[in-house]
Amino acid sequence: MTDHPAPHPARPRLVLASSSPWRRQLLERLTSSFECHSPDIDETPHRDEPPEVLVARLARQKAEKTAIPHAGSIIVGSDQIALHDGSILGKPGHMDAAFDQLSRFSGQHVRFLTALTVIDPAGMARHHTEPFDVYFRHLTAEEINAYLAREHPLDCAGSFRMEGLGITLFERLDGRDPNALIGLPLIALCRLLRESGMDPLLAMP
Repeated sequence: MTDHPAPHPARPRLVLASSSPWRRQLLERLTSSFECHSPDIDETPHRDEPPEVLVARLARQKAEKTAIPHAGSIIVGSDQIALHDGSILGKPGHMDAAFDQLSRFSGQHVRFLTALTVIDPAGMARHHTEPFDVYFRHLTAEEINAYLAREHPLDCAGSFRMEGLGITLFERLDGRDPNALIGLPLIALCRLLRESGMDPLLAMP
């Protein structure tokens, strides 16, 4: 009787709890083998909820809701907020509001908080929040208008896109992982994935 080697256990699926094309592109730097699922959650802040608590809660809720129809998978949830003078920044929605935001930021700094929750196949959740500070140059009205006309960042909190021409607005950046600005801190994510049993170098084609 010939002995047959035991089959390798199936690798758990990886599911990104987001519909963001930017997060999807970042995760594709690690692997092409993942699915995307956009959970529907209420993102309204709770009364007197600190920003650090809010962003971590939303990342956790996205991951938890996505885990329900994807049992046995590794789930990645993420959320991001931007702060100026302690206040959460919203998406401008129209050009006048975007101009006002960037005018306020001239010579100032904006802090981004990007939260991660990774849920492993056994249901254990791991969490991380990555801070990143952006320091703006002193901007002229002409520069702001030129930037807005070229980029139209009306759907971006803070009225700029780091992955585009937003880099031209900055004096300096201060943080561990610039990917956090785009919405997915990959250094922290790799650590959480390894702790969840999926090494990006060994188990992710």
